[in-house]
Amino acid sequence: MTELIFVPIILLGVLLIIALLLIAADKILGGGQERTITINKDTKIPVNTDDTLLNILSDNKIFIPSACGGKATCGFCKFQWLNSDGEIKPTEEPFLSEDERQRNVRLSCQIKVRQDMDIAIPDGLLTAQAYQARVVNVETLTYDIKLVDFKFIEPSEMIFKPGQYAQLRVPGLDVIRAYSIASDPKETDHIEFIVRLVPKGQATTFVHKALETKDKIILTGPFGDFYLREETNRDMICIAGGSGKAPIRSIMYRLKDLGMPRKVKYFFGARSKRDLYYTEAFEALAKEFPNFEYIPALSEPLPEDNWQGEVGLITDVVDRHTGDLSEAEAYLCGSPGMINACTNVLKKHDIKTENVFFDKFDL
Repeated sequence: MTELIFVPIILLGVLLIIALLLIAADKILGGGQERTITINKDTKIPVNTDDTLLNILSDNKIFIPSACGGKATCGFCKFQWLNSDGEIKPTEEPFLSEDERQRNVRLSCQIKVRQDMDIAIPDGLLTAQAYQARVVNVETLTYDIKLVDFKFIEPSEMIFKPGQYAQLRVPGLDVIRAYSIASDPKETDHIEFIVRLVPKGQATTFVHKALETKDKIILTGPFGDFYLREETNRDMICIAGGSGKAPIRSIMYRLKDLGMPRKVKYFFGARSKRDLYYTEAFEALAKEFPNFEYIPALSEPLPEDNWQGEVGLITDVVDRHTGDLSEAEAYLCGSPGMINACTNVLKKHDIKTENVFFDKFDL
């Protein structure tokens, strides 16, 4: 009996020693000591926790995009660590190019703040905000795509460029997802998302199955370097599929407001006719502006579709309908695989890499 009593006492002693060692290790690594994050050689944030850089910045109203919510699966939350002396983690490696590694670019969701940090992020991220918004409309566009309209409560407006995106936080879950803004950029009191239902997708399932008008939602943004370049007069090629129509729709709103000053070809790929939406709106835009052409294509049209338009993969259709693109710009939105395939086709037509714009994330 005495031996049995000593066993739990010994275990408690071992656990206590482990706890003391962990506390000591934490102090050695900087835990519990105040550290400072210096952003762009200017903004300074005092830190008393060793949480991830992504979370600490968010707590201080600096929002680095993170389409996966900090799970190291999107690669969006990049920053440059100017005084880094640490090795790149295996979770970061798939998302960093050789050039980025040389410049000490890292993923903020994978770095815990255990020392003073001197970092650089794009200045545009310093203006992104968290918005409280209310759902004012949910509209079914196809069997698996919905349009959701969010009215801003506080702050009351978002200034964004056509093509940029914002992030939606799913209530009650540690889930954040990025969605391209589909609305007219001159209407700053609200934004619209076009959301396709992804099987087992937590955010898209929430939007399609649970989200209702009058619900309050937290949005952050705007984000993204994919937006209409208004300083040029180059011909434009736009390519999208599925919910990738969202940013192109926003871009077309802006071009319409400007009087469609540039020649634009818009290719939209779908499987069958039931996957098409807003067709009449874009056909009407083509009638209004002769220098705008809308080219939908079906890869697998059904007999009952009675489809008379283009048939085939959207990359093949683009290949057939484009000539020399050496002085053109391209705006792409879709899955990473679709974007890679379209980029390869555009290169066949001599487009310059610096004139191809996209945000590479699953919609």
